Amino acid sequence: MNVSKEFRTRSFQDVCHALLDRGEIALVDVREEQPHARSHPLFAANLPLSRLELEAPLRLPRLGVPIVVFDAGEGLARRAASRFAELGYTNVALLEGGLHGWREAGGELFSGVNVPSKAFGELVESVRHTPSLSAQEVQALLDHEANVVVLDARRFDEFQAMNIPGSISVPGAELVLRARQLAPDPATRIIVNCAGRTRSIIGAQSLINAGVPNPVAALRNGTMGWTLAGQPLAHGSSRRGGGPLDDTLRLVAAEAARALADRARVGRTSRDEARRWAGEEVRTVYRFDVRSPDEYEAGHVPGFRSAPGGQLVQETDVFVPVRGARVIVADNDGVRANMTASWLAQMNLEVFVVDGLTPADFAEKGAAPPPRYAATPPEVDEIEPAELAALLQAPGTVVLDFASSTSYLKRHVPGAWFVIRSQLDAALRTLPDAKRYVVTGCGAILARFVAPELAAASGRPVQVLRGGTRAWIDAGLPVEAGGTRFASPRIDRYQRPYEGTDNAREAISAYLEWEQGLLAQLARDGTHGFRVI
Repeated sequence: MNVSKEFRTRSFQDVCHALLDRGEIALVDVREEQPHARSHPLFAANLPLSRLELEAPLRLPRLGVPIVVFDAGEGLARRAASRFAELGYTNVALLEGGLHGWREAGGELFSGVNVPSKAFGELVESVRHTPSLSAQEVQALLDHEANVVVLDARRFDEFQAMNIPGSISVPGAELVLRARQLAPDPATRIIVNCAGRTRSIIGAQSLINAGVPNPVAALRNGTMGWTLAGQPLAHGSSRRGGGPLDDTLRLVAAEAARALADRARVGRTSRDEARRWAGEEVRTVYRFDVRSPDEYEAGHVPGFRSAPGGQLVQETDVFVPVRGARVIVADNDGVRANMTASWLAQMNLEVFVVDGLTPADFAEKGAAPPPRYAATPPEVDEIEPAELAALLQAPGTVVLDFASSTSYLKRHVPGAWFVIRSQLDAALRTLPDAKRYVVTGCGAILARFVAPELAAASGRPVQVLRGGTRAWIDAGLPVEAGGTRFASPRIDRYQRPYEGTDNAREAISAYLEWEQGLLAQLARDGTHGFRVI
């Protein structure tokens, strides 16, 4: 790849002015997720160089969007800027001095992931004094069979991994829609939990903001606080708060959600206007269906992507990496879009709810089509799984797996080496001699981008496993688990302390302390523009 092109730089002050003026800007950290999580500006979106062709067209849908790229001196930023230019992006700059320049200019640096949303959650609790109960207090209520229901606001897969015993899965955007159905007695106390703090706070405050008559509280520190209290969690639970909803209850929730959206100054739009905005290419426009993934698959408005409302609020840096963009949300009930939009508006995003949708508008089924500017993978020499299996019976063939480290650890082609694309040159110095390389991953798209780079760097023939590791598995061929062959450091994934069931108490305590410290960092940063109604 040619990296000789010169790119202009934008200073810390320039970026801050763009954020404060609500102008469009995408501040992009092109390092892997682990170094990103160690230190970055508040509104930096992590878009690793390794996956840029795959993620950029979806997350940065307008080719003219102002992009400011940075790293911490690893030499990735200039390579990424060149790759952006090759993909057709026309307004790419480098952050002056990179991460170190931001720090030296007095910029606040944050650790962790999904930081804007987590910091906003702490601000909400501070301003609204969101009620909360400790793990011990909630356990006492459950032990005494009090009139209480515990609603888990996380994704269903997170709920299944671990949950408060007896709780019900009601992902964030569903809470206001379902609360009156799940707690019809106004005297029933509703406890909202997540794994840590943010979704508990936002979920509980959503119910309060929407005027649900029940007493409501967040479970303080979520399942992490529950673990620190020495209280057992359940695993593999399947209780979900879905199913048919009474029309009267839906209308009550919809009226409350609309009133709240109006208070937050959420904009209104139509299906046709939203489509026209998306086609104008003068503004970055994100269109999201905030219902559940199952509902989305069953039928959605063409052009809208699935972003369940609770996760959209929780992960604004992932779903909306362009600050100053226009965000459009839709549902079919008048509740979830308005509730989601009410929070996004408070997070200083320009957000609109689509009004007037009919069942006929939800005509597109299945997954969303590829983004408009999807990159075309290079033509490569492919090899079938059976052919690769035969080659591996003799020395000379080395398999390189460019999947995520998590996927690699679970299963990979026997003998395959884990490699991160941006670390390829360093990885080649540690790999055994090869007559040829075969490239694989979870699928084959990324492998096709990697293959010509590997051939140029190694001087060896390179083939791509057709269909990737999934095709190997589907062919009934044996797999290997574990991480005995890491040619690159495992820096592609930041291990979140609220994930999994085996995190050390020290890590949990440190995470909760970090999360509560975000409020002070937010005040020092001063670029957010958040407002809590």
